[in-house]
Amino acid sequence: MPRELELFGIVFPTLIPLLLLAGGLSWLLDGALARSGFFRNVWHPSLFRISVTVLMFSVFGLLLFSR
Repeated sequence: MPRELELFGIVFPTLIPLLLLAGGLSWLLDGALARSGFFRNVWHPSLFRISVTVLMFSVFGLLLFSR
């Protein structure tokens, strides 16, 4: 995957789509965990949600830039 994407003559970093992907996946995971009642066992659900998003984004970024 290229490290820069061009869309209509505008060049932007590949990390932007990765952030959107991580946000979407964490949103889906959040819905599944909420339906299962997982958040009753979590001390701070908002902090957990943000940390899952940051963790996914970091893993995607490391996979992109490890090559």
